[in-house]
Amino acid sequence: MSAPPSRDLPPTIEWAGDHVRLVDQRRLPAELVVVEVRQVADLCELIGALAVRGAPALGAAGAMGVALAVVRGEDPAEAAAQLRATRPTAVNLAWGVDRALASADPVAEAVAIAAEDVATNRAIGVYGAPLLAAGARVLTHCNAGALACVGYGTALGVIRAAHEAGTPLHVWVDETRPLLQGARITAFELGWLGIAHTLLPDGAAGSLFRAGRVDAVVVGADRIAANGDVANKVGTFPLAVLAHHHGVPFYVAAPRSTHDPATPDGAAIVIEERDAEEVTMLGGTVVAPHGVAVYNPAFDVTPSALVTAYISEEGVERRRT
Repeated sequence: MSAPPSRDLPPTIEWAGDHVRLVDQRRLPAELVVVEVRQVADLCELIGALAVRGAPALGAAGAMGVALAVVRGEDPAEAAAQLRATRPTAVNLAWGVDRALASADPVAEAVAIAAEDVATNRAIGVYGAPLLAAGARVLTHCNAGALACVGYGTALGVIRAAHEAGTPLHVWVDETRPLLQGARITAFELGWLGIAHTLLPDGAAGSLFRAGRVDAVVVGADRIAANGDVANKVGTFPLAVLAHHHGVPFYVAAPRSTHDPATPDGAAIVIEERDAEEVTMLGGTVVAPHGVAVYNPAFDVTPSALVTAYISEEGVERRRT
């Protein structure tokens, strides 16, 4: 599916008066489908199935889940517990739930969180764009664009802001196994925005670095510990190691809400492990022997020592020591 680069995608998730509307990201890139959600249990199922994903989008989803409970006369505290349990690694989900739960008007709070997210991401883009030089070849992993947020994007927001400022760029897009968020979603977004890009298998990134064809790495985050360790989509850590070895800057773009002072370091971050079929099946086809043991972590942790700088709505913070 293509569209003029000037046209924005619909909001990834939004409050629609008495229910939630969200883009079902499982359907991309074949079709852009918006679904309506009227039950907390249904929203929890969609979060767990990755119909809505990405740390900032999950923050809005958590708040809207509490709002949905209030509108439907359900117990908000019980709904909050159900929502928190769906994805343990992304701190924004619990952050959004807690903000709505503590508010006198959870519906208004959820709407405010959604609006704040877009403004926050645009600020991240403004601060991050100058880090990318004209002609930069930028590698990104998974999807940290508009579809990982309510709108605009974090890591992809930095790239987008540079593009909108007239900076010529080329983006290397990791496919991001096993669920192919890079291939299915990031490449879709970059095509929609008219930003030059090339898709590659995750395992090909090393050869790009060795050939000197990567000038910067920009990724998002699902949780940033107090010491600066970063949990992000599995496969991020090897990219940070490659970038460090080859002297390439490694940037993490994420809102302050993703920084978690209650988690001391990466070792304390709970890493979600997902179903084996995500690895043993591909497009409905079995690609591994029946009964094979599978290790399928959704995230890995990048030590702060490998991060060149963190980009948030407050500015650029250089690596912590």
